[in-house]
Amino acid sequence: MRVAKKEILDRKVIDTLLAAAPVGRLGTIGRDGYPMVKPLNFVYREKRIYFHSALSGEKIESILQDGRVCFEVDRPLLYVKSRGIPCNADYLYQSVIIRGRACVVAAGQEKITALRALMEKYQPEGGYGDFPDDRLAVTAVVRIDILEMKGKQDLGKEGEQEAVQRIIHHQFRPVAVLERF
Repeated sequence: MRVAKKEILDRKVIDTLLAAAPVGRLGTIGRDGYPMVKPLNFVYREKRIYFHSALSGEKIESILQDGRVCFEVDRPLLYVKSRGIPCNADYLYQSVIIRGRACVVAAGQEKITALRALMEKYQPEGGYGDFPDDRLAVTAVVRIDILEMKGKQDLGKEGEQEAVQRIIHHQFRPVAVLERF
């Protein structure tokens, strides 16, 4: 990492960021050789990333072609305004970048467990029932086995960091919830 002081050394901070982030970004190489990034819902469980997908499409095709992936989450914290000198403006954040290998999970307990973990993350109050077999048959679950993981953050200058820490504890709440019947 170019700026060592920005590296997140506390694994608990990285784990918390991965557990709480509502959206992650998956980087793959498309069949045309160009990098591709897809935002997606995910869950971090047992030191792995899981997400669901359709059984076909460019995301799954890319993973089947080459399982090497990059995965990123970030937490924008706040924008620091500049007074006078534009270069004093700043954006405070936390982020994690993962390099790993993705594979489609076979039908079975790991698939159900990953889907349940996704529901528990996004709907922790429950009330969603079991997964119907016909829906399971048309849903893929992908697992990313993590090979390398790095966290980076900018929490501001001395004197600002206490206020930034308070902000961190109040983020990652959904903007709104819509109930579907």
